[in-house]
Amino acid sequence: MTKILVTGSAGFIGFYLVKKLLDNGYDVVGIDNLNNYYDVKLKKTRLEKIQNFVEKRKLNERYKFLKIDLANKDSLKKLFKENTFDYVINLAAQAGVRYSLENPDAYVESNLIGFINLMECCREKPIKHFLFASSSSVYGMNVKQPFSTSDNTDFPISLYAATKKSNELIAHSYSHLFKIPSTGLRFFTVYGPYGRPDMAYFKFTKLIEDNKKIDIYNNGKMKRDFTYIDDVIEGVFKVIKSPPKAMISNLTNARAPYRVLNIGNNNPVTLDRFISAIEKSLSKKAKKNMLPMQDGDVPITFADISDLSEKFGFQPSTTIEDGIDEFVKWYKSFY
Repeated sequence: MTKILVTGSAGFIGFYLVKKLLDNGYDVVGIDNLNNYYDVKLKKTRLEKIQNFVEKRKLNERYKFLKIDLANKDSLKKLFKENTFDYVINLAAQAGVRYSLENPDAYVESNLIGFINLMECCREKPIKHFLFASSSSVYGMNVKQPFSTSDNTDFPISLYAATKKSNELIAHSYSHLFKIPSTGLRFFTVYGPYGRPDMAYFKFTKLIEDNKKIDIYNNGKMKRDFTYIDDVIEGVFKVIKSPPKAMISNLTNARAPYRVLNIGNNNPVTLDRFISAIEKSLSKKAKKNMLPMQDGDVPITFADISDLSEKFGFQPSTTIEDGIDEFVKWYKSFY
């Protein structure tokens, strides 16, 4: 039986991916440090939902969750000693652009030290494919649109983005040196039920419900390539069993089995339209506080997904209105 390690399995994307993998016959070990960056209750609810899913389907022998921090090298080594993984999907990270301005140490610990610890384990006990969460933030304030994986990403404008770019560089070097097939997944503004409370759609929904003002940066003109969680999971799932071959490029003689892929909606939406979708689903008007752009923010994200579409048949299908409606239904039932 194929066994997959999912790190950050109590997180938003990890939660959905674990369910998808179990539903498709894989053995899964999920790990998470359950930190308090946002409401731990939500993380525990996700884990409970997975456990209920496992028990209902009688999959207890195929799933295990362990509380492990990637920064704890000994715990990670013990995990790899006791298990043989075919695939490793690293979704564990300290997320958030603005929080990286306040607490840089958390990003170094999780996104750099933790990442290297995990790659070391994959070096010592080889796997078929290492996949990891990167981010659209690596594109910084690139002028060219849409963002393509062939674009220069040397100008991050937040520490969070810099750590994600570092992950890509570290993975490439390990891929080259130790022939670990590696794929970086640049996610574009993922949203949906059970999402992260620090994300704008979550905050806006709560504030509008509570009749409080919402802060709208760049006067509502910012654009984001909002990508619904079901579409994201479909994209990740399509890639897992197709590790990259040795990369051939006219820029380098390195022949690493490595690649990066954009996972986005390929359809940026203005904040104004995004807020209108929330208002419609809540049947309530927002009270708006218009503000200039914040440090570390980018005016637009727009994914070129041609690589993923052409090679894997990826085609996101959820409109912002449908996706927000699903989120709001869940939000009202949960809170």
